Amino acid sequence: MSTLSVEMLAADAPAPITSAGHAQLGIAVLVGIAVIVLLISRLKLHAFLSLTIGSLVLGAVAGAPLDKAIASFSAGLGSTVAGVGVLIALGAILGRLLADSGGADQIVDTILARASRSSMPWAIVLIAGIIGLPLFFEVGIVLLIPVVLLVAKRGGHSLMRIGIPALAGLSVMHGLVPPHPGPLAAVDAIHADLGVTLALGALIAVPTAVIAGPLFSRYAARWVDIAPPEKLIPQRPSEELERRPGFAVTVGTVLLPVVLMLGKALVDVVVDDPKNHVQRVADVVGSPLIALLAAVLVGMVTLGRAAGFGRDRIAGTVEKSLGPIAGILLIVGAGGGFKQTLIDVGVGRMILDFSKDWSVSALLLAWLIAVGIRLATGSATVATISAAGLVAPLAAGMSTTHTALLVLAVGAGSLFFSHVNDAGFWMVKEYFGMSVGQTLKTWSLMETVISVVGLGFVMLLSLVV
Repeated sequence: MSTLSVEMLAADAPAPITSAGHAQLGIAVLVGIAVIVLLISRLKLHAFLSLTIGSLVLGAVAGAPLDKAIASFSAGLGSTVAGVGVLIALGAILGRLLADSGGADQIVDTILARASRSSMPWAIVLIAGIIGLPLFFEVGIVLLIPVVLLVAKRGGHSLMRIGIPALAGLSVMHGLVPPHPGPLAAVDAIHADLGVTLALGALIAVPTAVIAGPLFSRYAARWVDIAPPEKLIPQRPSEELERRPGFAVTVGTVLLPVVLMLGKALVDVVVDDPKNHVQRVADVVGSPLIALLAAVLVGMVTLGRAAGFGRDRIAGTVEKSLGPIAGILLIVGAGGGFKQTLIDVGVGRMILDFSKDWSVSALLLAWLIAVGIRLATGSATVATISAAGLVAPLAAGMSTTHTALLVLAVGAGSLFFSHVNDAGFWMVKEYFGMSVGQTLKTWSLMETVISVVGLGFVMLLSLVV
């Protein structure tokens, strides 16, 4: 808990909350979230401003002095941006290098050239999973839409048979696997080990993407059998390039930070001696900052230079990658401020007090809270950050693996049933030329499958790790 606590709580030893206090805090949480939902969904106010206002309303209704509420929000925003802001920026740079150099297209073309008609949905989900590691969901959609439309058209496939696996691969990575903003922020809020979370997230992501992608697409294609819209097939980024980086080096560059972070987690488990030189080196090299920074520097050569980019072009690519993430950084930071306000006014302790008498698993509770916020706000990132702040106290006393599973339960809940208040819903609808009803039957149900199946695997892993 932050030392910037409101007067109702001591900084080091929070006082027990009375029944009246519980009621007031419960009302404060509902009012704060309702304000955020109203501002985002009805008034179309930016999520950064909505979270900022909602945090102040939460503190006021909870009885905290305004200066204390502002201090809590500012502290949470600052610590969150300090913890994950650089990582999001590095991930954005790597993703832009991958896209602009033609590396993403190289991965797509190589895998598709070796895929048969029957295996095409499986190839597409593999492509989406690899490309989705360093790319934000929206960027991944823009990159893959041309491929999905062309493959569906040339192969005579139903658009949903190819489109759903692509969306599933991207969405699973977005919700469950760092270094995406939501999982990163949840790891920071719950104080989970990033390497362990990454390993378990990847373990859950693979079967979840298979079930929600190639398998679910069989039914989605029956319910919504549409052809790819001709007018929506855009130009691919690499068509203007004279050469592109090779397949193996591109995949190696994308997976480099993953390998480094997983290597650190493995060394920590095997060696478990902070004084050991191997572990100390692994801790440095496998830290998220160094792992992503190394991938970016390597990518400038293996992706940028391989595509024929000079120094100015590479510098321009880096510069262009940072502008679009400003809004994401502000949303993530404001979410951290909202989280810290929740903690400082005593909501975390209230949930602990209540959950002692419940027979509900902490993992299931985390998922349910994230589902509720996701349905209300439409934002997976807002749902992840807010839910992580609410359930962070439940991680006290948990093992490293179960703390990581708590993060993944929140991530799975944040993907539940995307509908009309989610920007991603409208992006998918327009790109695939579907009606609202068709989008609900396909995209929204696919997101629900990911959420429920992801929770199922989280619960199963909690029994064995």
